[in-house]
Amino acid sequence: MKAYFITFASIVLINLSARAQQDAQFSQYMFNGIYINPAYAGYREQLNLSAFYRNQWTGLDGAPQTFSFAADATANNERVGLALQLMSDKIGAESNTMAYLNYSYRIPIGDPDKGGRLALGIGAGIVNYQLNGSKLDPNDAADPVLLNQRRSILLPDARAGIYYSTDRIYAGLSVDNILVHYMHENKDPEHYFPEKKMHMYLTAGGLVPLSESFLLKPSFMWKEDFAGPGSLDLNAFLLIVEKIWIGASYRTAFNVIKKKDLDPALKKPAAFVMLAEIYVAQKLRIGYGYDIPLNQLGDYNYGSHEISLGYFFTPRKARMLTPRYF
Repeated sequence: MKAYFITFASIVLINLSARAQQDAQFSQYMFNGIYINPAYAGYREQLNLSAFYRNQWTGLDGAPQTFSFAADATANNERVGLALQLMSDKIGAESNTMAYLNYSYRIPIGDPDKGGRLALGIGAGIVNYQLNGSKLDPNDAADPVLLNQRRSILLPDARAGIYYSTDRIYAGLSVDNILVHYMHENKDPEHYFPEKKMHMYLTAGGLVPLSESFLLKPSFMWKEDFAGPGSLDLNAFLLIVEKIWIGASYRTAFNVIKKKDLDPALKKPAAFVMLAEIYVAQKLRIGYGYDIPLNQLGDYNYGSHEISLGYFFTPRKARMLTPRYF
């Protein structure tokens, strides 16, 4: 029994430690790219509101919970995209709250009928880290975290990206945690909070018409933090009569960059994800995702659940928009 507990605790600590150093994990990023790339701002060329809630590793005490809200729109004849992004991420005794303002400059490229755009985006914001010492149980009862009960730091941050899209393909490259990565040491010399690593996201995908009623959308995302485990998502979705998206993702470790002291448990496949999105009305969509862990942690939880909502506002005098599938 003792060996079983030690094994379980080791698996949990390894995964929570890696997770704490990385950006919040969510599976429905392909329905709104602003969560990973500021250059996506304005892509839909209408006011776009979206929110999601993720309960990761259900049944595991202290497991991550994430909520996010985003709003984006265009200005200056669709040449400029603007976006607001808010996020709250909790894991164990730690909670992070983030707010970003994003700007993209959108350059028309190629045949106007194909909707080609190259967008350059930047984002600026603040990140608030909080630690609730009452949820910790250290060996040293006089630990200053417990004496102070709560600790927090506030850091500025920045992100940047590039995004290219037509009516049939897209590709994006972005980097976040640019400032917070370098300022963490000065604001948190005691290292009470896990150091937030700079992250890179590389994404691409396309649209393949199968018939008048069915469209196939394959895509991938490479997520890399240059210190912990990298990951690769391979996605495939089917759009049915412009109303229902159904699909799946396979998330696996993707460590093309060599890193020292990376635990072998983090080099294995991470999850299989089932996703669906339904347009319950012309402007309202609801999405759901269920992650099935494929590593040892899957023996101790009931998977991860994720719900998303989206609503679009179309101006009364808006021109005819090309359908936005990305």
